Amino acid sequence: MITVSLPGNTPVDWEDWETPLLQFTEATGLVTSAFDISGVRRIGPKTGSRLAALLARSTLWADDGPGTALERTLVQSVCADGEPASAQFGGLRVCTQPLMLGGKLYGVVVFGWRFADFSSPLECERIARQIGLPGHVLWNEARLDAPVSAERMATYTALLGTLSRTLDRQREIIDDLTRVNRTRELFLATVSHEMRTPLSALALRIEVMLRTIADLPPAAVSGLETMRVHVRQEAGMVDDLIDAARTLTGHMSITRTRVSLGQVLRDAISTVETLAQSKRILIQVTPADHGDDIRLEADGRRLQQVIWNLLFNAVKFTPEGGVIRITVGRSGNTVAIDIADSGQGIEPDDLPRVFDAFTLQQDNNATGLGLGLYIARRIVELHQGTLSVSSAGRGQGATFAIRLPATRG
Repeated sequence: MITVSLPGNTPVDWEDWETPLLQFTEATGLVTSAFDISGVRRIGPKTGSRLAALLARSTLWADDGPGTALERTLVQSVCADGEPASAQFGGLRVCTQPLMLGGKLYGVVVFGWRFADFSSPLECERIARQIGLPGHVLWNEARLDAPVSAERMATYTALLGTLSRTLDRQREIIDDLTRVNRTRELFLATVSHEMRTPLSALALRIEVMLRTIADLPPAAVSGLETMRVHVRQEAGMVDDLIDAARTLTGHMSITRTRVSLGQVLRDAISTVETLAQSKRILIQVTPADHGDDIRLEADGRRLQQVIWNLLFNAVKFTPEGGVIRITVGRSGNTVAIDIADSGQGIEPDDLPRVFDAFTLQQDNNATGLGLGLYIARRIVELHQGTLSVSSAGRGQGATFAIRLPATRG
């Protein structure tokens, strides 16, 4: 990859111009080169005709050749004036196209090297002497090469200008997206520090007050317990925002260790047991040992986060007295974890959007940002697994299926 930096350290990848210039050359038969603002040829010369191929075998475009000197002079003129420049080498017309990015000149395309009118043996002889070719050889090719009129060259110039603006606009869009991503990362870092820290401090103070202050009025206890719930919800949403952004920017990662699926499952279930008991929801696990004999090379904490999220949703959307069935097993090289509930189910039209970010939850008392399932699927995918959902429809419950690669031995 060949890159230079614009003022402001914006990188320019000259390889982006390779294919467009090749296509332009083949379509027009012109010779094209791309220079940076210091006069260094980054691309070319690209040739698109028999005459151009002959010129390329001469000294015309050598480092110290007369053609290279002329092109550098034109580049210097464009850099000084900011306007296109043109010249002739014998009867060969040479033109330029400034390259702009963010309103700043970063390079120049030099193109042409075609006769403006039908050449003559004498003119070809003069050119040939300067570039180390036999005059008759150059004449034999030049007389078969149709000249390019001023009108056609103007059309080619306009075409190259459109190509340049399109490509440079794409670069500007990429730069804008890069700046947005950097801003988002800075925002998330700020959220992590400025919101997590005071939320943690507030949660700690609430716990201290509930445990150490005796004879609090019932209204005060109720208020503090409500505050505790809300603080936990806010902290959870902050964590979801940070995790979702990490997945979008590719910064989420996992640390694999050898873990017992049974232990991961028990830890996840323990976090929702109290909520399930309060709704008289039965959690059944098959087999009874929770899959203690199944080993995984996985990030145990992240995998527990996935299962907890699925169980929390199952408890949330299952009515009182319902059942949640967890089935684990291993078949060949695949570990299967199925979590089925007897809850409100999912409409067929909504199934494709279940794992989308910021999907609204289907109850009037829903809290959160709708990021949990989006994050869960991404974590499973980082383990080279899959997470899917099925439901027979409204009131028929839902089943979430996790499939993970098993560890040998």
